[in-house]
Parts: sequence; structure tokens; C-alpha cells
Amino acid sequence: MAKGPTVYHVAERAGVSIATVSFTFRQPDKVKASTRELVLAAAEELGYVPSASARGLARGRTGALGLFAYDYLLDPADGIRGDGQDPHEPAAADLERRNEDLRLFPLYVDEVQRGVELECWRRGQALLVGGGNPENNEAVLSDIAGRVDGLAVFPRSVPSEALARIARRIPVVEISESVHNRELDHVTVDNVSGVRAITEHLIAAHGLSELMFLGGMPSSDNDERLAGFLGALSDAGLPNTREPKYPCGSEQSVTEVVRAICEQGSLPDAFVCATDQDALVVMDALAAAGVNVPRDVAVTGFDGIAAGRVIRPSLTTVRQPMEQMGRTMVDLLLDRLDHPDKPPAAIRLPVRVILRESCGCQPG
Repeated sequence: MAKGPTVYHVAERAGVSIATVSFTFRQPDKVKASTRELVLAAAEELGYVPSASARGLARGRTGALGLFAYDYLLDPADGIRGDGQDPHEPAAADLERRNEDLRLFPLYVDEVQRGVELECWRRGQALLVGGGNPENNEAVLSDIAGRVDGLAVFPRSVPSEALARIARRIPVVEISESVHNRELDHVTVDNVSGVRAITEHLIAAHGLSELMFLGGMPSSDNDERLAGFLGALSDAGLPNTREPKYPCGSEQSVTEVVRAICEQGSLPDAFVCATDQDALVVMDALAAAGVNVPRDVAVTGFDGIAAGRVIRPSLTTVRQPMEQMGRTMVDLLLDRLDHPDKPPAAIRLPVRVILRESCGCQPG
């Protein structure tokens, strides 16, 4: 078999150094656009494809990072497979409805993943993305980990034992929570101050006093958000008269909680929701009960997903820097590869309150 074109052939055809060719494929942001176009054109003419295995042998690395994620619409915690074998699972029509709801894309997981992708591209790293379900996620995780230099993981997607085992071989960073292993690097946000600020706004700007926290799946993130909510009530001298519905656990249970409150005629002044997805479900349930938001009750969320901008009324929320979270995960993994003996890093990024219609404000 004839030997294919090499980096030397591309450099000669483009009239650049082999280092420039290497940077074009590995760290394209370091090469001028005009030069990058010359190199890519030469590579295309010659049929050149950079060899990941050759780069790996030279640097002792694969040049790839892994991301183990899951679809929030088919959350592993729900045990949903959609194969029709479990009578307790939603029907195929229900799954189709969820996946066709344009308000449900992009979600938090999508925006974080985009940040990982963009930073990998900027840093010249390939990215291997995978996910599983409760029955095979450890096998999928191990397969990904065996092909990459470092691994980024979403919360609650794999058992802590599996992560600890993999972290003994390659760097692992968790996003959003660090409930598995305090020895791992992790990226999160300032959950406490975000919910504290939005609760203080409801109290000070709108004069609301009977507020109710409504949470999703159990997590350290939601624990912190509840703490911010209770702290704001305490600072304002307000009693917590409404037992937090935390955790609710699923879309159906959130709907049932809101429906029961409406039927009892005991609406709070505001629902402070742990996530935007919870808030969207709350607003749907309130609309079905004939309750007007924000005239009858205010609703706030947390995340800042795109759906909050397009729903009517638009959703007041706490915006997480989701893309930056993904980029930071890549930074941590690459830094850990260069400095394996550094202490574990815990990065906590700032958040921002976005005031919109669902609390009674007009978007700025």
C-alpha cells in the first residue's frame, strides 16, 4: 500500500513550517486565518489526514478528551428507556411529545456540552461524547475512559465507585456537583447567592411575603439553592410558612403538587423553583388551572435556558454561565494532565439574576 501524504508534504505545498501545519490542526486559534486556509487547502489537495495515534505516540497522549453526559429529557434517574417493556414507563407518544417540545432545547446539558466542544476546538483537542442508561452506563463510561486523556462527567450519571476507579488512571472533572469524590476537580456555580438574590427581589421589589421553594431531583446544587432561599427569608424577617416541596422528583410530581395547591385555593405569592424546567412545568400547571402569572402568583427559575426567553410570560431566572462551565472543565482537565500532583480544584463561577415578566417585571 502506498504511503499517504505526511505533514512534511502539506508544509511544502502550503509554503509553511511543519509546526504551522501542526498548529492548524491542533490549535487553530494560534494560526492566522489566511495561513490556516492555505494549510487546509493543501491538506485537502493532498488527501492528508492528521494521525491522532502518531501525535499520541509523540506526546504520550491521545489528544482527545471525553464527556460522559445524559439526555435530561430521558434522565437516568427516571429509569426511562422508552422500549415499552415496563408498564410504568411513559408511552412512546409521551416521549415523542417531550422530544418535540421546542421549549426543551437547548437545555442546561446542551449548553454546557457546547462549551466543552468549543474549548476543545480552541485547544486542539478531539472530543468523544457518550452516555448510557442505568443498565450499561459503567460499561460505556469505561469504554470512553480507555480512549481519552481526561474525562468530564455530568452529575448523577455514574456511580461514585466507577468514577474513583477511572480517576486513578486519568484526570476526571465533575460539573455542577461534587458529591462523588472530594478528590476530583469540579466546576459549579454560586447557587446560594443566586437564589438569595432572586428571593430578595421578590420581597423588596414586589412586596411578596409568602414564598414557596419548589425543587427537582435531590442534589447538592438544589440543597444550596434552598439554603439561599431560606437565608433571604430569614434576613427579611419572614417566617417560612410554606414547607418546601423538595425534592419533587419528576415532571409529573411537580404538576401534581401545583394542581393540589390550586384545588385547595392556597396559592403562595410566588414559586421559587430550583430549575427553569421545574418553573416551566409550574407555569403549565398554573395555566391549566386558570391561574394568571404574574398577576395571581409569581414564578422564578434557575439556569437561564433559552426556553425562558420565549415562554409567555417570559421567565425571571438566575442565569448560570453554562458555556463557561463547559470551557472550564476542559481547562481543568488539561491543567491536571500537565500538573498531576496539584491539589483538587473547586471552581465556583458567578451567576446573574435575569428579571422578566413572570415575577411582574418588564424585560429590560
